Amino acid sequence: MELNLKKPIIFFDLETTGTDISKDRIVEICYIKVYPDGRETEYTKRINPGMHIPEVASAVHGIYDDDVKDCPMFKDVAKEIANEFAGCDVAGFNSNRFDLPLLAEEFLRAQVDIDLSRLDAIDVQVLYHKREPRTLSAAYRFYCGKELENAHSALADTRATYEVLKAQLDHYSDMENDMALLSKESSFTNNVDFAGRIVYDESGREVFNFGKYKGMPVDAVLDRDPGYYGWMMNGDFSLNTKQVLTRIKLRGIKR
Repeated sequence: MELNLKKPIIFFDLETTGTDISKDRIVEICYIKVYPDGRETEYTKRINPGMHIPEVASAVHGIYDDDVKDCPMFKDVAKEIANEFAGCDVAGFNSNRFDLPLLAEEFLRAQVDIDLSRLDAIDVQVLYHKREPRTLSAAYRFYCGKELENAHSALADTRATYEVLKAQLDHYSDMENDMALLSKESSFTNNVDFAGRIVYDESGREVFNFGKYKGMPVDAVLDRDPGYYGWMMNGDFSLNTKQVLTRIKLRGIKR
């Protein structure tokens, strides 16, 4: 089944130096941009992360320091990539928990103003795990009847993710071919920030999702304990979490 698109959708995958959203960096980004009329464009760019690529990471994706030493840094291509993502829906495999938060961090470090949280984000892994808990290779075999060649190659994984989503729509009669609805079904939690440190409660209010104030409204905590804001801003939290926290704090000041 072809996707019912009201706007372009970008299927993307990142290869990185590791799995720490706050500290690790992109070494390769690949995306397939699919337009409502069915046209597709592909983009693959290797990135110099500005740090050593750990051997354990290179063993997974096959990209080593020498492969990217002459490549641009993310800040050099950030505006180009942001322009491509602007106004699109996005999709990936485990993207809501990893790729999207890490990409958001890279944009913030590059001081490029794009709010990825406003995009409808479809995580094909979440859809798959809610229906058939397995890996991308198993999903590709189950839904598409094919073996995934070159797993952990960004382009191969991205192409497989795109094909799996279309096959999922064919496979499940109750899965709506609507990007906004698929985005909602892709979410396990109702995060305010990508890392899930702040979430919406049942009434739609932002509450902390960790620590001594877990479950308490963020604005109320900041009023009651102003030092907590400074502790978080100086702590080992993602830039996106700090950005969301600051937005809530400023909103309270303006009231």
